[in-house]
Amino acid sequence: MTRYSIPANLAALSTIRQLLTQACREAGLDDAASYRLILAVDEIATNIITHGYQEQGTTGDIAIAIAIDASERRLSVLLEDTGVAYDPRAQGMPTAEDLDKPLSDREIGGLGVFLALQGVDRFDYQRHGEVNRNTLEVDLPQGKG
Repeated sequence: MTRYSIPANLAALSTIRQLLTQACREAGLDDAASYRLILAVDEIATNIITHGYQEQGTTGDIAIAIAIDASERRLSVLLEDTGVAYDPRAQGMPTAEDLDKPLSDREIGGLGVFLALQGVDRFDYQRHGEVNRNTLEVDLPQGKG
């Protein structure tokens, strides 16, 4: 597992994307699966930066750990931060009815996280003491990893 600690600011998103792009290549993910994972991590990291730190008037880091597990056939990404507790799944996810409405009639918020979580095979959030842990996993294609 490769671990990095990155300052939690919007400029860090570019670094996170670069790390994930390399990991996706190494894991043998195709472009579509790579895009979905990078989009999902980008959405979660953006929420950590804006809601977990900036809106609270604090600063901190995002720890990112990336692992390719050949035996389990998956690529895992762990994001940890010490911002305010925030479980993306507990936020108001849009319903099928919401998604059928025109954009102008929808409530603001939740769509980015909803789309992000649809793009990965597994997602988990846990709070351990003062640390938020977001885990995103995608299955590897056969013959890769």
